[in-house]
Amino acid sequence: MKFGPVPLAQALGGVLAHSLALGKGRLRKGRVLSAEDLAGLEAEGYTDLVIARLDPEDIAEDAAADRLAHALVPDPARAGLRIGAASTGRVNLHATAPGVIEIDTARIDAVNAVHPMITVATLHPWQRCTDGTMVATIKIIAYAVPEDALERACAAASAALRLRPVQRRSVDLIETSIGEPASGKGRRAIRQRLERLGADLSRSQTVPHDTAPLAEAIATSDAEIILILTGSATSDLHDTAPEALRRAGGTVSHFGMPVDPGNLLFFGDLNGTPVIGLPGCARSPALNGADWVLERILCGVPVSAQDIMGMGVGGLLKEPPSRPRPREPRSS
Repeated sequence: MKFGPVPLAQALGGVLAHSLALGKGRLRKGRVLSAEDLAGLEAEGYTDLVIARLDPEDIAEDAAADRLAHALVPDPARAGLRIGAASTGRVNLHATAPGVIEIDTARIDAVNAVHPMITVATLHPWQRCTDGTMVATIKIIAYAVPEDALERACAAASAALRLRPVQRRSVDLIETSIGEPASGKGRRAIRQRLERLGADLSRSQTVPHDTAPLAEAIATSDAEIILILTGSATSDLHDTAPEALRRAGGTVSHFGMPVDPGNLLFFGDLNGTPVIGLPGCARSPALNGADWVLERILCGVPVSAQDIMGMGVGGLLKEPPSRPRPREPRSS
């Protein structure tokens, strides 16, 4: 592509590099200049213009962005994504349902390494989406890119994005109480989390903070996910709630996570049903580590101990003002 100032008479068919105000209207940057455009500019006193002129091996920005979008998402319906129309070298991708976005970060990095004028920006992997959430934007920065570079970018892109829609919709919440009944604050916050992904809090119950009644409540659940919110925070792998899950016939896969708030989470399994022991911060609607685990599991994405231990980078989340023990002491 050639770029720079040319005499007005040589600008026909060129791409206007900068928007120009005219006596009547405006010519936008990116416009392919016609003879009528040049006549109008001459009447306005213009003698030269800054234009871009494509070489034979170049692909125009909109066509290039569209090709790359379809390489990233070759089957939009199956991927749960919608490809927008190309404009000014940009194509946006949107989710078509609630879920979490799965991103092959190595492929996105490879695309962005091909040519500095070819760019793809996405949400963080596994970020929660609703219908209409923009999950990625493809932008061709210049007015065109060489076709060989575009071909390499498309090859690297190879189905790097897809939405994982909600698969589990029935959830039980079991709370434990010590002396006083549960306030309902936690139940309201959990219901709000589920509703934004289209899931239901099918049953909520409160039992004494003791292994036997909690184990019974876990064992009799028929939901697709079991959540446990204890009146006293789980502070050990053999504390009340993990022990209750084992007594019910389940297994505990992991305790603790490098996300704050959210450190005191545990998760496991009861005969194929995921069980999440929620940290106390789940009583607040604010984002915490439990959200990252719950959202993936709702969408049928397996979560391993290694996945949780890899959440530390970016895991320092905003601290809610209501937190009983802040990270740093409040000044008196």
